[in-house]
Amino acid sequence: MDGMNGYTQNMGQPDTGTGGYGGNAGQQGAGTNYYMGYGQSGFGVDAWGQPMYRMPTPEEEVKAARKHFSKLGLMFLLGTIVIFVVQIAASLIYLLKPEWVWNPNITLMMSMLPMYLIGMPVLIFLVKQVPAERVEKHSMKAGSFVVAAIMCFAIVYISNIAGNIMTWIIGMLKGSLVQNEIANVTTSVSIWMVVIYMVLCAPFMEEYVFRKLIVDRTVRYGQGAAVLMSGLMFGLFHGNLNQFMYAFTLGMFLAFLYVKTGKLKITIALHMMINFVGGVVSVKLVDLIDLDEYFRVVSEGGELSAMMSYMMDHIGGWIAYFLFILFVFGIMIAGGVLLIVFLVKKRFTLNRGTVVLPKGKRFSTMLLNVGMILYSIFWIGMIFWQMFGSDIMSFIRG
Repeated sequence: MDGMNGYTQNMGQPDTGTGGYGGNAGQQGAGTNYYMGYGQSGFGVDAWGQPMYRMPTPEEEVKAARKHFSKLGLMFLLGTIVIFVVQIAASLIYLLKPEWVWNPNITLMMSMLPMYLIGMPVLIFLVKQVPAERVEKHSMKAGSFVVAAIMCFAIVYISNIAGNIMTWIIGMLKGSLVQNEIANVTTSVSIWMVVIYMVLCAPFMEEYVFRKLIVDRTVRYGQGAAVLMSGLMFGLFHGNLNQFMYAFTLGMFLAFLYVKTGKLKITIALHMMINFVGGVVSVKLVDLIDLDEYFRVVSEGGELSAMMSYMMDHIGGWIAYFLFILFVFGIMIAGGVLLIVFLVKKRFTLNRGTVVLPKGKRFSTMLLNVGMILYSIFWIGMIFWQMFGSDIMSFIRG
């Protein structure tokens, strides 16, 4: 992570008696040399009796940073636990209405409402207890937004393919498929529930929580640190390997856009576009071609004439579906080329922060602390359970 974090900006100079800062020229501080600097204890008194704070040592910086990241991780973990608790409490309604268990729309609503109305507000309140810094705002031209959108789609599709390959390999090794939870949701509920949940609610809430709240609280250690933490915590929060891959990479890219523009509306708009195409357009296209019926015809060994007859009955849907496939491949190629060009031309620059972390200690300071370890263990456990939980239960039942 070299170059992702930065240097400490000295707000003052040593009081040497030969020159100074902030009106101390020619004056000598009491006792020893003190510095004006970033919030640590240990101070002397200048000629006017005002406290002069010294610069913290590298060891003190590391200790303070580790505590800061740990608190951030703990607040997210506590908020996550609250979300689970309120969702479990809401599920008790199935004791009164057991038939609702079989209604996917009601099931999604009983999961979504407690999270967004109670769980997420509590999580936001907890995370806001961690000190933050404001990200500077900069404009983005329309052309730059289009380029960012193309790269966003490419990142999502390429990462999704990688995630599907990984889960396929794991499924082959364990002898059963790894369920794609988000695909199960989008194909089982009404399209309007998908729009409300994935296109409207999720982008607004997730961008505020995982972009603004995290970036504002980590950018002091460098834009690179903020981008990494935003993507990693966002990816883990999804709780399954399929989504982790593209949520991690997309989360980092959206965090990059946020640290460079300071405008959450840009990342919200891109997030909504991604979810709309992935959760609404693709699902509707699959419905148009009636893919289940197609696989039934194929599995029954139907004659070529029967298969051609089926396809002609759904010709409009198949044309739209193939156009969508061309769009996916085209945007992966275009976005991939843009990403390579931007990397070669070093357009993805990450500015240094106002607090320095020594080289060799940045990774451990940000991630190897109590709060972040517990947050990671919790969600890695959820990912593991999503992949192997059914097999473990089958084994226990004999």
